[in-house]
Amino acid sequence: MEKNNSKKSRDCLKIVLYGPECTGKTTLAKELASYYKTNWVPEFARDYLQKKWDEKGEVCSLEDLPIIINGQKALEKKILKKSREIIFCDTNIVVTQIWSQTHFNGYCCPEILKAAKDSNYDFYLLTDIDVPWQKDDLRDRPNDREKMLNIFRKVLERYNFPYKFISGNIKNRLKASIKVIDELFV
Repeated sequence: MEKNNSKKSRDCLKIVLYGPECTGKTTLAKELASYYKTNWVPEFARDYLQKKWDEKGEVCSLEDLPIIINGQKALEKKILKKSREIIFCDTNIVVTQIWSQTHFNGYCCPEILKAAKDSNYDFYLLTDIDVPWQKDDLRDRPNDREKMLNIFRKVLERYNFPYKFISGNIKNRLKASIKVIDELFV
């Protein structure tokens, strides 16, 4: 069930673009930041893991997860300091939790689980799988998109995080996202 939360929890709203891989989160984060004339927080894991792949031919391991979490937090903190009213986060620690559990046979270190449960964001935009899959060095589950979407939705509901399901092409996603943000927070 989609949940809404019309109260701001801090001076700068933090909205997470959230969903399975290759569902347009980065594109939507950039578009929303442009529309609201603000900043967006890129996904730390993407650059970190791409560099690891390019330099060593290695994929993510359990040892990488604390680096990814700390890198994402630091990047978010840095961008939050120079932002005023709203920022858009291209993923967050909850995404790392889900990724860990689906790639490491259900395992996720307790620190990540606690941080995910205690994460402090105002709203989540859950991105649908209705956009074409684009293969790259890091994406690895094109046939599990529906399963992953259901996992992402269930985690939001388990933690009782407020969210809106966003689907359609980028124009429709942008329009729907702006509508919900304006209704809830502006």
